[in-house]
Amino acid sequence: MKIAMTGATGLIGTRLVAALKARGDEVTVLSRSPQRAAAALGVEALGWDALREPAPSAAFEGRSAVIHLAGEPVAQRWSADAKKAILDSREIGTRNLVAGIAASDPRPSVLVSSSAVGYYGKHGDEIIEEQSAPGNDFLAKVCLAWEREAAAAEQLGLRVVLIRTGIVLDADGGALKTMLPPFKAGVGGPVAGGKQYMPWIHADDIVGLYLTALDSSDWSGPINGTAPNPATNAEFSKALGKALHRPSLFPVPGFVIRARFGEMAEIVTEGQRAIPAVASAKGYRFLYPQLDGALSAVLAN
Repeated sequence: MKIAMTGATGLIGTRLVAALKARGDEVTVLSRSPQRAAAALGVEALGWDALREPAPSAAFEGRSAVIHLAGEPVAQRWSADAKKAILDSREIGTRNLVAGIAASDPRPSVLVSSSAVGYYGKHGDEIIEEQSAPGNDFLAKVCLAWEREAAAAEQLGLRVVLIRTGIVLDADGGALKTMLPPFKAGVGGPVAGGKQYMPWIHADDIVGLYLTALDSSDWSGPINGTAPNPATNAEFSKALGKALHRPSLFPVPGFVIRARFGEMAEIVTEGQRAIPAVASAKGYRFLYPQLDGALSAVLAN
């Protein structure tokens, strides 16, 4: 299979490129820094400024599928400029991606686009499935715009899959990398009371979901990219301490997180009890359905 990809140098992208190459697929990536991306990933790379122009149609002609991962990092203090960059990178960037696909001939048949469980907003301990209503906070509005622009590719005849990603467990990046130093030092613990749910997923399973979405003609629409057993922050902290053979008894008050990160702190202090109802119903078998096993595997690598 020949595949075009954006966001290929990120946490998920690097793992996904490696998995695609390992199974014999040909990958072309779109990047603002194509030479650096090509050197890092060992694949063909084309230049693209997602906010300024449609994606180059040559990136899609003769390709079977497109994977869209690109977006401004959400894990930063949300100033007005940062919020604009987070939204624009997803709304305008995805619109320009679809414009490039529209101009290609022949066109790919599949678009698998990233989204996030932030789509649902705050739901406490309510179980969230793909048909649940969207939230009304900043991240929910970003996800709505992001998915709307990706879904426009359906009008071009593409099958569109939207992976609403949770917290990806990878010791080399993302939330877990940030959490590891205090836990390794024995001063980790629950955040903001610990009752909020963390919709986690092992990095190998998020890659597995993308590969299955590429290959399975009956996969379309939103797919929760989360493990079947979400954990509360307190449960996650306990499991991480156990995996590291360290105590996890030092709680971090919510006001400390809010003082440090501002509005962005809601990602940590709030959560979604999201479950992968669609993937499970379609028979996807998670490599790491339980948190203890997922953390042990991540930390062993």
